[in-house]
Amino acid sequence: MAKDHIVIFPFMAKGHTIPLIHFAAALSSRNLRITIVTTPGNAPFILQSLPSHSQQQPLDVDLLLLPFPHCPPLPAECESTDQLPSFDLYPLFVGATTLLRQPFERLLHQLMSSDSPPLCLVSDFFLGWTLDICKEVDLPRLVFHGMSTFSMSLCKSLWTHLPHLPVHSEDPFHVPGTPSTLLVTRDVIPDTVLGSVDPLNPATQFLSQLGDSDVNSWGVLVNSFAALDGDDYVRLFESFYQQTNARAWLLGPLSLLSESLQLGESKAASATTTTARGRDDGLDIDEYSSCIEWLNKDNRPPRSVVYVSFGTQAHVSEEQLEEVAHGLEESSYDYIWVVRSEKWSPPTKKGKLNKGKIVRWAPQVEVLKHGATGGFVSHCGWNSVLEGVSAGVPFLAWPMIAEQHLNAKHLVEELGAGLRFESTAADGTSTVVRREEVRDGVRELMGGERGRKARERVVELSEKAKVAVADGGSSRRTLGELIDALRSRPPPQVVLHRTTKGEMVQVEEEEEELQFEFRDGIRIG
Repeated sequence: MAKDHIVIFPFMAKGHTIPLIHFAAALSSRNLRITIVTTPGNAPFILQSLPSHSQQQPLDVDLLLLPFPHCPPLPAECESTDQLPSFDLYPLFVGATTLLRQPFERLLHQLMSSDSPPLCLVSDFFLGWTLDICKEVDLPRLVFHGMSTFSMSLCKSLWTHLPHLPVHSEDPFHVPGTPSTLLVTRDVIPDTVLGSVDPLNPATQFLSQLGDSDVNSWGVLVNSFAALDGDDYVRLFESFYQQTNARAWLLGPLSLLSESLQLGESKAASATTTTARGRDDGLDIDEYSSCIEWLNKDNRPPRSVVYVSFGTQAHVSEEQLEEVAHGLEESSYDYIWVVRSEKWSPPTKKGKLNKGKIVRWAPQVEVLKHGATGGFVSHCGWNSVLEGVSAGVPFLAWPMIAEQHLNAKHLVEELGAGLRFESTAADGTSTVVRREEVRDGVRELMGGERGRKARERVVELSEKAKVAVADGGSSRRTLGELIDALRSRPPPQVVLHRTTKGEMVQVEEEEEELQFEFRDGIRIG
């Protein structure tokens, strides 16, 4: 008898892809067959990022590849957002993914007519066009945002009600539907939401289309857990889906859920998950070893090292990097700092630092889990927030783009799990945080009273995260409910012509330069 089957289609950004890789592993551990749809340039990253925990059965995961469309002025062979030379090209990149519609439509029709048709499609918010294809074949779409319900509910309420329109930049205001105690200012609102006031703006029109696809989907996959997001924000978020009565399925932290299901709870607590985050070429064993060896050497005291990373998307100016370097050195705490710039060099003699280690990439999860790590200077991307919380490491928040300012507000003001720099600007670049503020912020995080309270709070949240993914926990229970709900749906009402299993189909789309579609992908395990 064929296994039940789920298709996952991530957006081509590493931060959006990684949680869905963990979701695929979790589903595979529940005896489901998984197909991940991606492009050739993203396949190596996915292959190397699939969890490699020892387990009784290998992962039942296939990859199906669709060629990424050629779309100047995007650089040739640019298939992931971290390869974009400028963040200004992000909207064009998102638009280019719409050219995958026809080959994906043919692919999904093939899968629906196979011996193991999928129970649902899980696709990213930015791939909203997949909803129409799902409706054609009577397949439920589970949409994935990669954000918390806190940030998503605020963004949806702001987009719908526009409470920020009459407000001056620094004046706090209430967001409709949120608790009365929550006040925000315009500088924490993502640019895409601020720009929604102009209905003629092409970006606004495009996001409105994505929003329509979102709220008309069957359900929403959320990489969070009940104790972190809170019932108020889950209820507010779900209120925007009244048309379909869609549920927000909180299954996070997905990385911990995957570990717990594959290894069992006792082993998962001490598991080491190597994920090739933020790299173009997958895992670099040398850098992995050097980071861990550096943390292990000299018998470093517990919680004595600060880890610094600003993610893979935002640009950090050389002037700002210079200030961070001096601030970290002057803090007197040891540090590991991930710097993506290939041009900048540390402002010290022969590039040698007294207190820290600078790398192009670090195994973030392993660094955060290491006993020597005691603080996390973070851009507050949601994946990083979950990884820091899971490891029980307090934050010094440095948000830069998109919803990161809302994440920082959630983390610092609502959860009490960190501190933040007060002079960071909404765009992450227009204000330079000076070395004195970096120095003082790190000192307070690592050795101050506010840092101590944040550490106590994040350790509590870490324990709640582990409870959520354990047997009987909220996320583990919700995963079972999701699978049961999908299995109990009536079979599709659309009758499709069945193809021979294993057939390779050639697609000729001359105008869009999409040439091939692979029916059977790369087998993992």
